Amino acid sequence: MRLVILDRDGVINEDSDDFIKSPEEFLPLPGSLDAIARLKRAGYTVAVATNQSGLARGLFDEQTLEAMHRKLQDLLAPHGVRLDGIFYCPHGPDQGCDCRKPRPGLLKQICAHFDTPLSGVPVIGDSLRDLQAARAVDARPILVRSGKGRRTLARGEGLLGVPVFDDLATAVDALLQDDPHAGVNTPE
Repeated sequence: MRLVILDRDGVINEDSDDFIKSPEEFLPLPGSLDAIARLKRAGYTVAVATNQSGLARGLFDEQTLEAMHRKLQDLLAPHGVRLDGIFYCPHGPDQGCDCRKPRPGLLKQICAHFDTPLSGVPVIGDSLRDLQAARAVDARPILVRSGKGRRTLARGEGLLGVPVFDDLATAVDALLQDDPHAGVNTPE
């Protein structure tokens, strides 16, 4: 199985320091839906791993989060694809869970769900915590400048050996260019 793991806010959709709290605020970034569709058409399994502390903070409830994720899947439908899984941490930063990135629990859930090792799996994110979670499971961290990516770059911390791309579309371009199996239709 060829797996790619994407962060959500700032990678797939616009991010906000005030949190994305409703389907109306969930707006895809230019090129992100097409990038996901290109990964799927190239035979990749595509999963999302996202911290959603807005749940613990009381900014939205599980039904609203599910509505945001339904909207994402509905926006992908005209491209003829669906995400293979959306995994989220509902906890706040002080709750000490293992699933909140930079801890690796969310990525381990994906590993268990798809019964596949994460070594070398591309994990595309816009924050240091995405990169740290990827490294914790021996996955391959990739940074995008969209979302909080420029801030992450400006801090300059934890970036050694991490490829950086403008956005999800350019990161996917590079992945598919480097993949000898890209373009080969594989059964899902």
